[in-house]
Amino acid sequence: MSMTSITTKSGDAHDGAGSEFLAFTLGSEEYGIDILKVQEIRGYEAVTRIANAPEFIKGVINLRGIIIPVVDMRIKFNLGTPVYDQFTVVIILNIGGRIMGMVVDSVSDVTTLTPDQVKPAPEMGTAFNSDYLIGLGTIDERMLILVDIDKLMSSGEMGLIEKIAA
Repeated sequence: MSMTSITTKSGDAHDGAGSEFLAFTLGSEEYGIDILKVQEIRGYEAVTRIANAPEFIKGVINLRGIIIPVVDMRIKFNLGTPVYDQFTVVIILNIGGRIMGMVVDSVSDVTTLTPDQVKPAPEMGTAFNSDYLIGLGTIDERMLILVDIDKLMSSGEMGLIEKIAA
C-alpha cells in the first residue's frame, strides 16, 4: 500500500496569498479541509473494531505505534453504503495534538484559495451542519465545500472520539 506524505511549511498561512485546502470527495460532493490539519494520506486498510462504538467509528488502526480512531464520514453523514476500493483513502488528521483518521471516497488535490474565492456557505441540505462549514470555495466551475475540521471533530456529536481514544 503506497503512502503519500504531505509536508507543510510552518508559518502563517494567512498572509493574503490564500490558504491551502486538501480536496476530497464524499459521494458526489467535493470538500476541502485546511491542509495544515493533514498529517498524511494513506490507502484504506482493515481496522480493528471497537465493541459498542457508534457505527461511524470504523475502528482503530496502529499508526507507527500510536492507536488512532478512524471515522468513516460516509457513514457519519448518511451518504449511502460505503464502498472500499483502491480509491478509498484515510486522511490522517492532527487536531490539537490528537491524531485521528477520516475515511473518504478519494482525494483529488491541494488547492490554494484566496479570500475572495471563499464565499459564505448558505443554509442548505449538505451532509455537514453549516456550523462546521467555513464556506464555499470556487475555482472556475469547481466548487469545494470547505469544512472546519477542528470544529467538526471536536463537536459533541463526534465526542465519542475523545472517550475511545482516551
